Amino acid sequence: MRIGFGYDVHRLTEGRKLILGGLEVPHPQGLAGHSDADVLLHALTDAILGAIGEGDLGRHFPESDPAYQDISSLILLEKVIAMAKQKGLAPSNIDATIVAQSPRLKKFIPGMVENIAPVLGIDKDRVNIKATTTEGLGFPGRGEGIAAYAVVMLRNIGL
Repeated sequence: MRIGFGYDVHRLTEGRKLILGGLEVPHPQGLAGHSDADVLLHALTDAILGAIGEGDLGRHFPESDPAYQDISSLILLEKVIAMAKQKGLAPSNIDATIVAQSPRLKKFIPGMVENIAPVLGIDKDRVNIKATTTEGLGFPGRGEGIAAYAVVMLRNIGL
């Protein structure tokens, strides 16, 4: 078994869609970034990269590469899952937390799970996503950005 931890944060900005867990969430602002800026999937992807000893998202999908401009982070996650499988590893389960003052995300979490579970190749009950606020504290509390944390356990599937 291997365990990985990931963290990501993006600034909220005008003129972009808010994408979380591969799902468009209605909100007047979206997240700034080179890709779709999906903080949840970026944290999860970094957690998997950490578990397989392959650095981080920026190492594999640099902002300097135009191929990743506005790309869906689900595609990046698929690529990293393929890397894990090449090493004989696959996700067993994930636990993630999105930190945002707004929008309220509870009703969108099932859709995020529906998007993520098939990419990971695991049952939906092995994908746990939570959302919390900071009760007005820090950059999320001031509505400046959204953060996400993720932990993943990978199991050996052999080569």
